[in-house]
Amino acid sequence: MTHDHQRHHAPGSPTTVQLNHTAVYATDRQLSAGFLAAILGLEAGAPFGPFLPVDLGNGVTLDYYEKCDEPIQSQHYAFLVPDDRFDAMIARLETAGVTYYADPHHTEPGRINDLFGGRGAYFDDPDGHNMEIMTRPYVRP
Repeated sequence: MTHDHQRHHAPGSPTTVQLNHTAVYATDRQLSAGFLAAILGLEAGAPFGPFLPVDLGNGVTLDYYEKCDEPIQSQHYAFLVPDDRFDAMIARLETAGVTYYADPHHTEPGRINDLFGGRGAYFDDPDGHNMEIMTRPYVRP
């Protein structure tokens, strides 16, 4: 049985698979969403049900969700950021007293990396999620 893909393609729907949104667990959604938005130079959106969204510039939303009944499992989130905004993000981390690192294992504090000809850094959010900012995407084999 074959499918007519044109028949199932509704107006406004994508022609490729794309990440649209993901839930980010937090003990305090306002604190965590506000923290990330401030560092990235964005704003947290209005609450959407139990979620507090941070809209990224490529159509992806991080939906912060409070989870208070068990410890938060640390996840990794990597953000491709404009080179001309990277220094401001590092400055906001310094102003907030948040240590950033050149490596994902947090062994090189106060340093950035130069992976793939760009610049990058890692830092923890209030719940220990390992956040990464980078100016060049990874070159994959």
